[in-house]
Amino acid sequence: MESVTIKDVARLCGVAVSTVSRAINNHPDINKETREMIMKVIEEHNYIPNNSARNLKRTDSKTIALLMKGISNPFFHEMVETFEQAIKQMRHSFIIQRVEENEDEILLALELEKEKKLRGVIILGGFNEHGEEQLLQIKIPYVFCTTGIVGELGRQVCSSVSIDDLQESYKLTDYLCKAGHKKIAILAARKDDISIGRQRLRGYRRALADNGLIYDEELVVFAPQDIVPFSMENGYNGAKKLLDEKKEFTALYAISDNMAFGACRAIVDAGKRVPEDYSVAGFDGIDMGAYYCPSLTTIRQPRDEMALEAVKLLFDLIYKRSGHEHKVFEGKLILRESTRELS
Repeated sequence: MESVTIKDVARLCGVAVSTVSRAINNHPDINKETREMIMKVIEEHNYIPNNSARNLKRTDSKTIALLMKGISNPFFHEMVETFEQAIKQMRHSFIIQRVEENEDEILLALELEKEKKLRGVIILGGFNEHGEEQLLQIKIPYVFCTTGIVGELGRQVCSSVSIDDLQESYKLTDYLCKAGHKKIAILAARKDDISIGRQRLRGYRRALADNGLIYDEELVVFAPQDIVPFSMENGYNGAKKLLDEKKEFTALYAISDNMAFGACRAIVDAGKRVPEDYSVAGFDGIDMGAYYCPSLTTIRQPRDEMALEAVKLLFDLIYKRSGHEHKVFEGKLILRESTRELS
């Protein structure tokens, strides 16, 4: 079957080729009804815009890409609107690119840089350790958000915005210890995690040690390879595993709110109660946590401030207003109904 061209789309819609182009690029000088009609025809006829050709004609691209690793994580979704508004205020367009769990975000950034002629990239989620050669290959400004970069070279070639995951995890675990819990289970990331999952596990272990408690591997549940680590499904399965194996614990720390919601459901399905039988705490501070029943104790990341700072750092690099910077924000411990002190 012969592929549809932009001229075919224009003919089917009864408009000029330039009008189709403006609709595809979401220009403000095209009315809503015309754009919707054009996009409907594009969808019906599976027209694929020739991005490469279009971008070659664009001598000064004003497109920022947001690479989002962890598409199922509500915390990231809650940041997207802030990113979009801030980038549009800088009179740049904004695209979102999903990064699969097993996909290398740096290699994807390189591909997009070539295909889309990007002005800059924000990488949301992902790993905090990358090979030096990879990092140096990206020639446009880029910023990691929610992931602090490890390694001196990495810190010299890009910027980052994050929290101190180790310290914030320590803060939450320390609270549980001081609330009287001696047996604290943790739902962790994968065993081979080299990013925030590893840091949050380290914070948990350090807080146990500082409170005179022994790290018990029987109370650590790592995410299996076939399940998305920070998902509700993983939280449910991890808590169910602990309960089915009759592990002794009074508090459960899930390293994301999403996992904590799943864990709470598993506890209820087992005929137990939160927090009467088991205290449950999460991490991230997503909006749903305040309205969940019971409302969730968590570490709140300042998501809007982090997103705005990532955009600021990116445009400072684009306009050469400053060099690379690495900003670390402080999280906040939010105490709610899902945890209780032991008498």
